Amino acid sequence: MPASTLRVRKSTAAAVAAVAGLAVVGTFAIDSTGAANAATTTSATTATAAAHTATDSLAPFQRVSTDAVTVADTAADTAVRPADAATMARLTDTPASEARAAAAAKQAAAVKAAAARKAAQAKQAEQAKQAADARKAAAAKKAAAQKAAAQKQSAAQSAPSAPSGSPQQIAAEIVPAGQLASFDQIISHESGWNVEAVNPSSGSYGLGQALPADKMASAGSDWRTDAATQIKWALGYMDSRYGSPNQAWSFWQANSWY
Repeated sequence: MPASTLRVRKSTAAAVAAVAGLAVVGTFAIDSTGAANAATTTSATTATAAAHTATDSLAPFQRVSTDAVTVADTAADTAVRPADAATMARLTDTPASEARAAAAAKQAAAVKAAAARKAAQAKQAEQAKQAADARKAAAAKKAAAQKAAAQKQSAAQSAPSAPSGSPQQIAAEIVPAGQLASFDQIISHESGWNVEAVNPSSGSYGLGQALPADKMASAGSDWRTDAATQIKWALGYMDSRYGSPNQAWSFWQANSWY
């Protein structure tokens, strides 16, 4: 066998023995014969087996120690890993969380702004409605006032002016012209056209000598002193009792009273 091959095998045996924790005792004399090769091979095999045996004899203790360390490391990793995972997740997810929070805040602000705009529009519409109602009410009030004023003016214009002057003049304005002469005859004989004339025996009063005197209140509350009120009552009495002043005068001529 070449010297280089022998050296390799020596080194291999020594290495195996060193791994097994054994010391290599003695040397191997290798010659070029087959016996030397066999001896060398046998010695190397024996050393290798011894190394394996030594290793196997120590392996259980080493494995127990190694397994314990592995279990401890695994437990430590298990204890630390969730926190690390949460930290990593938080660090990794922070931009996304911030983005979601910003989007949510933006959406809430938009909703709030929309609600504010809607409330402002509703308030503006209500104010506009109130203003329109106020203008409408003012216009209606003004129209009613104008209408009342127009009616009052029309009534004043259409109403005959109150008679004025002497009782005879007032009578000429109230009594129809065709009945005025007969009316004048009766009043001249009854009171002499004295508004406050009183018959001492009967108590009859006024131009037409009403009895009782307060009958003339039907023509007006001022019957005691107003010639127009007394003339209106006397004309009404003649028309209702005799049909007209002319017929009343005919009766008076026949009876000296009416």
